[in-house]
Amino acid sequence: MPDTQSEVDSRRSACDLAARMSEPSGSSGSPTDGSSDERTDRAASWAWALYDWANSAFATTVLAGFFPIFFRLYWSAGAEGNLPSLRLGLANTIGSIVVVLVAPILGAVADCGGLRKKMLAAFAAMGALATGGLWLVGQGQWQLAVGLFVVGNLGFMGGNVFYDALLVNVAPPRHRDFVSGLGYALGYLGGGLLFAIQVASVLNPSAFGFADAAAATRVAFLTVAGWWVLFSVPLFLFVKEPARRSDPRRAVRDGVQRLGETIRLLRDRQLRIVATFLVAYWLYIDGIDTIIRMGLDFGLAVGLKQADLIKALLMVQFVGFPAALVFGKLGARIGAKKGVLIGVAAYVLVTVVATFITKERPWLFFVLAGGIGLFQGGVQALSRSLFTRLIPKHKATELFGFYNMLGKFAAVLGPSLVGVVSVVTGEPRFSILAVLVFLVPGGLLLLRVDVARGEEIARDLEASA
Repeated sequence: MPDTQSEVDSRRSACDLAARMSEPSGSSGSPTDGSSDERTDRAASWAWALYDWANSAFATTVLAGFFPIFFRLYWSAGAEGNLPSLRLGLANTIGSIVVVLVAPILGAVADCGGLRKKMLAAFAAMGALATGGLWLVGQGQWQLAVGLFVVGNLGFMGGNVFYDALLVNVAPPRHRDFVSGLGYALGYLGGGLLFAIQVASVLNPSAFGFADAAAATRVAFLTVAGWWVLFSVPLFLFVKEPARRSDPRRAVRDGVQRLGETIRLLRDRQLRIVATFLVAYWLYIDGIDTIIRMGLDFGLAVGLKQADLIKALLMVQFVGFPAALVFGKLGARIGAKKGVLIGVAAYVLVTVVATFITKERPWLFFVLAGGIGLFQGGVQALSRSLFTRLIPKHKATELFGFYNMLGKFAAVLGPSLVGVVSVVTGEPRFSILAVLVFLVPGGLLLLRVDVARGEEIARDLEASA
């Protein structure tokens, strides 16, 4: 027999009550200096941030580093012209579409069922296994490489839905800019350290016992899988998520119900500011994600040397580490919104500079890399912490599902657009200008987001839930 509306409301109310009761005691007010609760919060914050250290190995080595290079030169060996760029763009598109479809429902289910850590563990394991599987892919097998990339990408991006939502459990609002920035900073440092070792093995394979650079690169994917698993452990040990009893089937039904309610809220005045921010984020993060994912392929397409591209990516990682920390403090000083706007404006400038890169001017690619390193982590970290200020805590995961969905839907459009423009025009330098279609309107729309009013509405919704 179908559930009555009162039964649905009763289950949803119980679910929301459990969400509010599960909030950490330090989420409001100031903890007493030197208390055990403060020490626990500090440990949980570092453990949470260390997951960025863990999964950023995938972001650095697979999304931005060796995968684009290896895909063009090894797995797509023999392909003509800019066809590898189109294939790579489509691979990013397919992986992102899958996340777009599942992230909001998974987030709603996790909010109701208390499953954030369990879901994060499942997606991290999926991503690590698929990444390790790239070691088995032989030359010319680009289809298998794409399949494993899509699964690994789902593990990486899907897991971030639950990882991001756990931020509300580990840091009170006044500390979230810093803790979010700490996560990105550790991500840059951890991903950069592993990538530096991998680069050394690829550039000098015999010193590491490898037959050639291809063998070293394939093993690099194995090391990403191990790194991801190993450094995920502290989060599961120290970040607390109170257990809630929930029938999985009921959690699915309630999750879908809450997803529909969230869609209605985003269309209503209650979360209008959140909806405006999400559209702005979707637009400007498209340009950022596209440059990250397609940057090395772009460099190869304009004739730059592989060694120079790898050095530039290392530069991004080690410039990004202190820059993300500085942006976290900047956000606390001038506001997260202003910090994001500074970063978006810098990306517009970087994109214009990129159109002048040629094999005769490789130093411009290092200018591009420096700009990305300075602003990439800051924009991402402050966007995440700004979003937590605008949303009620009891709907954090499902709203972060929308947040990640829109960010990854941007990755559906950007890489494919760059690939298509590159093939149609035959000039990859023109293709990079496509990201301006998203960066400029995104920044302009973000100007319209009233943060103070959004925080007030979020508090009212928490009180009335």
